[in-house]
Amino acid sequence: MLEVADVFRRYGDAYLQRFGEKMLPSHRRAFYDILHCRTAAMGGHVYDCDRCGRPQYAYHSCKNRSCPKCQGEETEIWLQKRRQELLKTPYFHLVFTLPKELHEIVRRNQKIMYGVLMRAAAQSLMKLAADPRYVGGRLGIMAVLHSCTRTLAYHPHVHLLVPAGGVTHDGCWVSARKDYLVPVKALSLVFRGIFVEMARKALPEQEFPHAIWSKRWWIDCRSTVQGTEKVLQYLARYIYRTAFSNSRLISIDHGQVTFRYRRCKERRWRTMTLAAQEFMRRFLQHVLPRGTHKVRYYGIWHPSKRQLLRRVQLLTGTSPLPVATHDEVTSQTDTPGNGSVEKPRTCPHCRQGILVLRQTLPRKPRPPP
Repeated sequence: MLEVADVFRRYGDAYLQRFGEKMLPSHRRAFYDILHCRTAAMGGHVYDCDRCGRPQYAYHSCKNRSCPKCQGEETEIWLQKRRQELLKTPYFHLVFTLPKELHEIVRRNQKIMYGVLMRAAAQSLMKLAADPRYVGGRLGIMAVLHSCTRTLAYHPHVHLLVPAGGVTHDGCWVSARKDYLVPVKALSLVFRGIFVEMARKALPEQEFPHAIWSKRWWIDCRSTVQGTEKVLQYLARYIYRTAFSNSRLISIDHGQVTFRYRRCKERRWRTMTLAAQEFMRRFLQHVLPRGTHKVRYYGIWHPSKRQLLRRVQLLTGTSPLPVATHDEVTSQTDTPGNGSVEKPRTCPHCRQGILVLRQTLPRKPRPPP
């Protein structure tokens, strides 16, 4: 199967010659890690079959959160923890987007502005939801940052998963309507005001275009009719990986990369062909600066509100699901190419012998970014 690493191997040298001096340290690190993931450069183990004697090499993954092959185990562990916090209520899925006039400002100040985007979305929603006409209580909010479209174009936005209800000041649970959370038009205006106020405080010397006041800031809010579990798994794909998977690649030939994608609300696949350097540029622009968080929690889902969350679970009749052990998660995700270290048992050649560890290969030093 074709991989993003194949694009880097074939056309990476030309890309580095052209853009190497301008690349951010996080982009250089991701470039190196993806290129060498599950190769001898990452170290690994050498096994020998006790029957046929043939060696079996198992190289380590790079563990970079932008690598399409890695973080399978971490993703499953995250899902297990989030399932523990779900409530026995309907849910809403919201998407907050920014007008295109702000995209370049956000791109130049990613570490600051991504945090502003997530906080502004959460605060605007909690402000409206506190009104007794809508919910009248404190929500639980899980915010997940996205930075791209399905064609890897730059499009910063944030997804929110929210239970249909909140906690009142006296500690009671109040349910929201199943098909209505807050008025979206009013939410858009509140979000715009809070975001601009936060952005101006974070970037006092930055001038913001006047056009942002005359445009509607698009927000989508709908109940999770497809099921909360599906939304949770959809969000999980973006927390420990990029939005692009190796399975979407179709061909890498003659300096061009062809991949498939689906537009929103469409079931059929479309194809797009980009120059290899443009594909790498689009891919790397979604590598977040080091230390930037992709997911944050607010309201009753905030880490400091564990006792309140447990009380709400009792009020809503929620029984937390059993947590899988680390060994169980590892056994589910320990397959070739998923990002965890392979632990072969049966020889893949003779299929009769047992593989015995013979040697541990050290990881080569990573060059400075």
